[in-house]
Amino acid sequence: MSIASDQESTMIDICPLSALTPERGSAALLPDGTQIAVFLLDDGSVHAVQQHDPYSGTNILARGLVGTHRVPAEGEDPESAPVVPTLASPMFKQVWNLDTGEVIDAGGGEPQTIAVFDVAVEDGMVRVATAPRNRS
Repeated sequence: MSIASDQESTMIDICPLSALTPERGSAALLPDGTQIAVFLLDDGSVHAVQQHDPYSGTNILARGLVGTHRVPAEGEDPESAPVVPTLASPMFKQVWNLDTGEVIDAGGGEPQTIAVFDVAVEDGMVRVATAPRNRS
């Protein structure tokens, strides 16, 4: 499944922040039919990514496990590397960076990124972009 990232994006209301459970995913449907997975982390940040798992071919990422991972740059000491929020697939356990969509652990497969959607919380309402972020 490919999610176009060159389309114009607007922010839409998805749900009240109070409807999200920390460290658990929730699925949502965008107006164009795109399924997304939304996560409220323990630190209060909210993340949204595509719901489609590119490795299993199923729409299941909202059921994934959130956590953190140190991601060192090439040659950097892993102990001093920044800690990033992560999502592990509930199917085959591939791990992605929730901030960028980059795969951290492809589980021996070919690295496949996932689409990341901008999120804002305004007046207690979770708002998500209708199109994924452009990759740099």
